[in-house]
Amino acid sequence: MFVSLQFRLPPTVTSTPPLKLLPPNAHVPSLSSMSVRHVRRLRLPRLSLRATPQLVVVEDDEERGANGRPHRDGASTEERNLLPPGLRRETMPVHVAVIMDGNRRWAQIRGLPASSGYEAGVRSLRSVVELCCKLGISVLTVFAFSTENWCRPKVEIEFLMDLFGRAVREDLESFLRENIRISVIGNTSKLPNSLQQLIANVEETTKKNFGLQLIVAVSYSGQYDIVQACQRIAMKVKDGVVALDDVNESLIERELETNCTQFPYPDLLIRTSGELRISNFLLWQLAYTELFFSKSLWPDFGEIEFLEALQDFQRRQRRYCGRSLN
Repeated sequence: MFVSLQFRLPPTVTSTPPLKLLPPNAHVPSLSSMSVRHVRRLRLPRLSLRATPQLVVVEDDEERGANGRPHRDGASTEERNLLPPGLRRETMPVHVAVIMDGNRRWAQIRGLPASSGYEAGVRSLRSVVELCCKLGISVLTVFAFSTENWCRPKVEIEFLMDLFGRAVREDLESFLRENIRISVIGNTSKLPNSLQQLIANVEETTKKNFGLQLIVAVSYSGQYDIVQACQRIAMKVKDGVVALDDVNESLIERELETNCTQFPYPDLLIRTSGELRISNFLLWQLAYTELFFSKSLWPDFGEIEFLEALQDFQRRQRRYCGRSLN
């Protein structure tokens, strides 16, 4: 028997017994802008759910994993049964992709150097990674550095490479503790040798982790991803390994950079900063992805914005070849 949280509903709505009031000094999580009627167990340390209804404890045996074992992401049953208001586990996206845009504008608005915007962006990424772990999302793919970004000033590029390396080293212990697997996609041959070695070490160190898979796209281009897949297939056809008639969508999928994950197709793409484009990101993989555009600059994108995107996703009726996915 485990404990879940649920709001006491108005007299016109039937609530679920048995109920037990929390003590007056109990910590009450909160969430703004939510119109949902109940909260399952919530233990998201950095989340801030603002709620005014009286909070009650409900005894519940539902949704227990087989023999109480952890679910596929490694989280315990109690953690998995914990959802903020407005979210349903059965329609939670498996793979979320994010274009983290607006770091430089964020800094410019505040009269700060661009480096401050990128550092603030790393903090936002850590927050979203934590939320994905707590909510049971399997894959998070983030667009960290595009091939077009190589055209930026040399000083800015050097700072970004250094920031990437520092963030990975600082978070490695957390990756291991939280059972996070790290994968990096893109043309990493253009990265500094020390960073290439660090990436290889982190991927090897975390490859057996079975919780959230964090895929970082660095020096990545969606167009080049498709081109390199076609080149590999063409070489296999030339060598007689693959027959021309065997070239199909499935074969191309296996040659794309996202072959590092069991779930290569994002269910939801989030782009921040108000821009309404996908900017050469996962062009093949986004064919049937739901798109969500946020006006928030990436360093301002946090818990409330992420949960809003998930709620919006769950309100949609997805269709694939005329068949509903939700």
